Amino acid sequence: MPSVNALQSIYQGLVWRYQEESLPVWKAVLLRTFRVGFATSRDLAEGQLTLRAMSLVYTTLLSLVPLIAISFSVLKGFGLHNQVEPMLLNLLSPLGESSLEITQQIMGFVANVKVAVLGFIGFGFLFYTVISLMQKIEHSMNYIWRVSHLRTFSQRVRDYFIIVLVGPLLVFIALGISTVAAKNEFVLSLMAIQPFGWLLEVAATTVPFLMIVGAFTFIYMYMPNTGVRLRSAFVGALVAGALWHMAGWAFASFVASSSNYTAIYSTFATLIVFLIWLYLGWLILLTGVSIAFYDQNPTAVGGAHKPLQMSNRVKEKVGLMAMVLIGRQYQSGTQPQSLKQLTRLLAVPGEAAGQSIDALESTGLLLRTADEPARYIPAHPLENISVSDILDAIRSTGEARTLSLEGLPVNGVVERVSAAIDTARREALRGQSLRDLVLDDDVTVEIPQKQTRASKEGVE
Repeated sequence: MPSVNALQSIYQGLVWRYQEESLPVWKAVLLRTFRVGFATSRDLAEGQLTLRAMSLVYTTLLSLVPLIAISFSVLKGFGLHNQVEPMLLNLLSPLGESSLEITQQIMGFVANVKVAVLGFIGFGFLFYTVISLMQKIEHSMNYIWRVSHLRTFSQRVRDYFIIVLVGPLLVFIALGISTVAAKNEFVLSLMAIQPFGWLLEVAATTVPFLMIVGAFTFIYMYMPNTGVRLRSAFVGALVAGALWHMAGWAFASFVASSSNYTAIYSTFATLIVFLIWLYLGWLILLTGVSIAFYDQNPTAVGGAHKPLQMSNRVKEKVGLMAMVLIGRQYQSGTQPQSLKQLTRLLAVPGEAAGQSIDALESTGLLLRTADEPARYIPAHPLENISVSDILDAIRSTGEARTLSLEGLPVNGVVERVSAAIDTARREALRGQSLRDLVLDDDVTVEIPQKQTRASKEGVE
């Protein structure tokens, strides 16, 4: 009988042997599905997704009550606050009989969240726990998307407010529409007519699933600090929604058929079950994020999650192209570009663009504006920025006090070679400034013809 490693080698050989471009559409879709499934399974096996799901469970325990309290306050203004408890009970339904007890406890805590009782400092702390939960979700999704740039503080406050305040309102409006439709006389009359009655029953069972998929799609597109295509977000949400419903059914069956955990954990049994369900929920959510990432970036499927490796030649070219693009916008007087826009124009992964922009900003060649999102402009007049300065900024990226060029041992032969290279480069670029490059003929980025369709999708 073959070992697990042998079976894994056989599977990888079958999956990576073929090129998508050479296959029919249905076979290419099937092959990509297998590859995305393999990459997502690999991420789960590495343990980072499970570790981050556990971290989110802890943060959720601290922020759940203030999060519901804030949502309750918003919904109260629209007369929808009475729907909070039924919806929470529905979300916790896989917990069986414990769902009612947990829901009542949470709603009891929410009723006690009052500024007059807690004081402004206590209320501010509770509100901070909500922001910290959103921030931790963003950190986890940025990790999966290989994004090193975080939102600015003002962006976080604005975007998190939208999610916390507007999100629940949209969910309850959708619930209200479905509830009203279910009680409408016209809809009830259609139930008696076939096949409309059967179609309405099917719709009644699929609406909760579609609502979960819609909520996941919104989160997948909005939370990561990068551009996420609607299709990729929907694919990840579709799989996560299916996993959510399957996990809910399986967990409910487990709770209903297992009574020993109550005898083992006694009064802690309800809390233990609740923590396990929270963990599964977050793990499913992050699994969907991973699927969305690999659907949008098929070239990342082949490698494990690790920092992007670029050669010095690639770093220099990406940095120089970024400065030319930024300088051209500045010279023409048009609106500066954000990191997302530069990533699309450079046709490189977001991490590559981010590293180059960071290097140019840290050496004082670029300035970040106060716009939302931040945009980039040259820090000096274009004629005062030499091409040599730009290349020196890129070449020195990553040097630290513990390992700098000056801290290396001195070797006469090596020093002469390095000095000759630097002198030749400076002589070749003598007198050339960023303004010269900007005013030169065409600076439009052209994607090479050899680049495959999959790699083009990966930079969006």
